[in-house]
Amino acid sequence: MPQIRVALVEDQPRTREGLASLIGGSPGFEIAGQYGSMEEALPALQRVTPDVLLADIGLPGMSGIEGVRVLHQRFPELPILMLTVHGDDDSIFAAVCAGACGYLLKETEPGRLLDSIRELHTGGAPMSPEIARKVVMAFRQYPPPRQPDVELSARQMRILQLLAEGHSYKSCAEELGLSVDTVRFHVRRIYDRLHVHSRSEAVWKAFGSGISGAGRFPENA
Repeated sequence: MPQIRVALVEDQPRTREGLASLIGGSPGFEIAGQYGSMEEALPALQRVTPDVLLADIGLPGMSGIEGVRVLHQRFPELPILMLTVHGDDDSIFAAVCAGACGYLLKETEPGRLLDSIRELHTGGAPMSPEIARKVVMAFRQYPPPRQPDVELSARQMRILQLLAEGHSYKSCAEELGLSVDTVRFHVRRIYDRLHVHSRSEAVWKAFGSGISGAGRFPENA
């Protein structure tokens, strides 16, 4: 099975080396590059594009958020996972809007981090549960234009609800008694119907677009 090539952008050498050691030393992964700033990463990624990029927000010079915005323009298919100590609403919202596909706190335990990289690589959008809740609350404050003609099935709405709560594809499948491939199929159908490319965008549209069933998401999602 091909290995997942991961690049890192982290300004703290000790943290960067620790991540590189964890990821590069785990079966199924290899480090495709590690950089101390976005200014260093951008030209290097033009030469060798990884499968997944992990980026910090609080970088010197160009911020991680601005870097993600530039990367998303240059490499729209590159999945980017923000790994940071910043859990405030503004940072989360800005990172997601800039093009980040996932958002984890640096305190995330190693096994969960590796699972999240795999999930991101297969089209998921991993988030720490506390981050997922803040994303939902932030998008409620900035609703998108209404699109009342879009409808999702009851099963699709339930899957979207579980994803908004921070479930992985695997745990979502276990909760619903489905296979992971079936969940992935439904997620792709959701993305197609909503014309989005990530879990965060899907949740955003479901909350603010008048989509059938969206208003029944629980308050503790």
